Amino acid sequence: MRNIFPSMTGLRAFEAAARHRSFTRAAIELNLTQSAVSHQIRKLEELLNIKLFDRVGNEIQITESGSEIYTVARAAIAELRLAMDRATRQNNDDVLTIGTLGTFGMKCLIPHLKSFTRANPGIHVRLRILPPSPDATHGDCDVAILYGVESDWPGYQVSRITTEELFPVCSPSLLDGPNPLDDPQDLADQVIIRTVSPLILRDDWPFWFRKAGLSDLGLSQDITCDLLFPSYQLAIEGLGVALGRSAVVRDDIAAGRLIEPFSIRLETSFGYHLVYPSMREEYTKVSRFLAWARDEFSELLK
Repeated sequence: MRNIFPSMTGLRAFEAAARHRSFTRAAIELNLTQSAVSHQIRKLEELLNIKLFDRVGNEIQITESGSEIYTVARAAIAELRLAMDRATRQNNDDVLTIGTLGTFGMKCLIPHLKSFTRANPGIHVRLRILPPSPDATHGDCDVAILYGVESDWPGYQVSRITTEELFPVCSPSLLDGPNPLDDPQDLADQVIIRTVSPLILRDDWPFWFRKAGLSDLGLSQDITCDLLFPSYQLAIEGLGVALGRSAVVRDDIAAGRLIEPFSIRLETSFGYHLVYPSMREEYTKVSRFLAWARDEFSELLK
């Protein structure tokens, strides 16, 4: 009987490409060239005699057979990573790798992280900024802080650390300009700062407009960003009005860098979560960070 067990290199290339839905992103993650990823997947398809992806223009779509193999491959790779981690943890038990989305990291985690490092001088923190992705879990992170709803990460332990409300924010200097902000209708004369990307972030302004009873608000001008952090920085610099997430603009409001011009807030089901493999919680470095994070950000969870 012919041995058709694939190589680990091929499985990793396939798993990353299927997770990202992109050979390019898989190549970046694995530190390979795109052609190398394509070659590994082609070899895997030839070995298994099945088609794993359909090419549609510049995009790839996983086939039904590929989806079935991906589910198993992802679980197997995760288990292997955990086994290797457990086998070597005596050598790296003092290194805690925290993955975080950029805006939460810059606005919430980093400003408060000193209290954790002071309380745990024997733990060396390795901070990894994760790309905004539908699946941003990474095997080399002990714990990740991700945005979404709890059901987004099946197979992981998930602990919500923030609830979320959306509301307009702007620089106090904007109130001194020629256009007042006394009523939501006044937004028609302001620059609206949107945050939206094709795959990850939706523009939440229409939902807030509906909440405020503004069904048809003619906007004079807008600025669009593909990440949250520059959107808030634009607002801080007085270039317009951004839609704030309560957790990540809290400190800017407290410091007076941003203000909330109206009292209309839109509650959402989304929020930031601690996401980690269940077996990692038995590590002292992880359990201490989880306890610290839940306590540190408890005011953000209503």
